[in-house]
Amino acid sequence: YQLSYFGANIFVVDLVGVLILRELGVLMTAIMLAGRSGSAITAEIGSMKMREEVDALKVIGLNPIGVLVFPRLVALVIGLPCLTIIANFAALAGGIVAAWLYSDIPPAAFIDRLRVAIDLSTIFAGLIKAPFMALIIGIIASVEGMKVGGSAESLGLHVTASVVKSIFIVIILDGLFAMFYAAIGF
Repeated sequence: YQLSYFGANIFVVDLVGVLILRELGVLMTAIMLAGRSGSAITAEIGSMKMREEVDALKVIGLNPIGVLVFPRLVALVIGLPCLTIIANFAALAGGIVAAWLYSDIPPAAFIDRLRVAIDLSTIFAGLIKAPFMALIIGIIASVEGMKVGGSAESLGLHVTASVVKSIFIVIILDGLFAMFYAAIGF
């Protein structure tokens, strides 16, 4: 809306496209995943630790990391890029509607300008981050789950710590990726 004062309405599309596909789509999805799945992983592993199920796995000769952690990491690494693609489409659809309602940019013009404004490198710049962010979320959630002691209070503290640490590290990782992309001209 503010760009209309300068006669630059159509550049809204460039801004929305690059911002969503390169930065915000993956970042917001990772933050939601950290809150939802990260806390669930920590709570599940933590409650198993409280009930000594993790120790029981060791007693029967199974590696708790291989049984409890690895499958969850794989699921997150596969799931976050898929969720990011869905989030990108949803955000772009919202951008189309907002541009149409507030800046009088028809959906067809938005899509045509979007094709010009972005290329595959813009799309991949965001998607490349997703597996790394998922890995960070999964590792932090699993480590916090394994740290849980024998009380419900300990479980609550570690679930909260898992979410806070995951979101913080994901934001830091996004900044590091931005600096790396700038350094290599990507």
